[in-house]
Amino acid sequence: MNETGTQDVAGFAGARVLVTGAGGFIGSHLVEMLVQAGSRVRAVTRYNSLNHWGWLENLPCLGSVDVVCGDIRDPHFCSDALRDIDIVFHLAALIAIPFSYRAPDSYVDTNVKGTLNICQAALDHKVAKVVQMSTSEVYGTAQYVPIDEKHPLQPQSPYSATKIASDALAKSFYHAFELPVVIARPFNTFGPRQSARAVIPTIITQIAAGHVDVSLGDLTATRDFTFVEDTCRGLLAIARLDGRGGEEFNIGSNAEISIESVFESVNRLMGGKARILKDQQRVRPAGSEVFRLRCDNAKLFEASGFRPSVSFEEGLQRTVTWFNDAANLSRYKGTLYNV
Repeated sequence: MNETGTQDVAGFAGARVLVTGAGGFIGSHLVEMLVQAGSRVRAVTRYNSLNHWGWLENLPCLGSVDVVCGDIRDPHFCSDALRDIDIVFHLAALIAIPFSYRAPDSYVDTNVKGTLNICQAALDHKVAKVVQMSTSEVYGTAQYVPIDEKHPLQPQSPYSATKIASDALAKSFYHAFELPVVIARPFNTFGPRQSARAVIPTIITQIAAGHVDVSLGDLTATRDFTFVEDTCRGLLAIARLDGRGGEEFNIGSNAEISIESVFESVNRLMGGKARILKDQQRVRPAGSEVFRLRCDNAKLFEASGFRPSVSFEEGLQRTVTWFNDAANLSRYKGTLYNV
């Protein structure tokens, strides 16, 4: 870990920390960072009969992690999981936007009811801090840029609607019961281990699979990308804040890049032989597409001094290098459209 990273993880040594969604992309990186910081980490992954722990499976630090399998939709499980915990990072959620069009009820159950269960358990066990993981999707297409925390919320997909609801529910526990909860609102995170449903991995995996024509949806939309290690450092910075209960904090770079430009950058790093094929099934319904996102990160910087330290170019190179490892790439199906 670099010098900046060492500073960002300070203060977590010995803390009893629970991470929900720990087997996922961001969750697994956060678990690694917390273990490096000296925390006693309990990692919650969703129960399955294979006893598979997602991206936790191959972490070098796994021996130092207490892995618990369960389901945040069950309040009894949540109560047991949060026993003797100081800090909760609540990342568990259904996050795929296209699948939320097909199965919205499951998003309500997991994202809204699951957050209710976590907040109630945290209140019952007197947890010292709850960090509720939000998303920039709650803002919808930017009405102004950069987007600060006062930007109107726009539920342009069933997914974003459930995240707006879960954030509001978490905040209600602060106002009604003084639960020390704070909302972390990262913009588009990218890096190793990300699902191929996200745009950068889908470009990389298609090119790596030998596709000359890379299928993509809308090319004009812009996003504010943050490398996963910086997102995790931002989460730690938010967790360290005192007296900011019930507030939201953006995590982002205050820069935007179009999907077409992302493709061009990835294509260049991977040999420059691919071209774009517009795929209609990857295009969101017109009223649901978020066309512009750019983060105003001033509030978190003023409160904590945190800003991302990994440039988009460096992060993209590190991501491509990770995916180019045959062992990592074998986990992906580059010929399929991941909803």
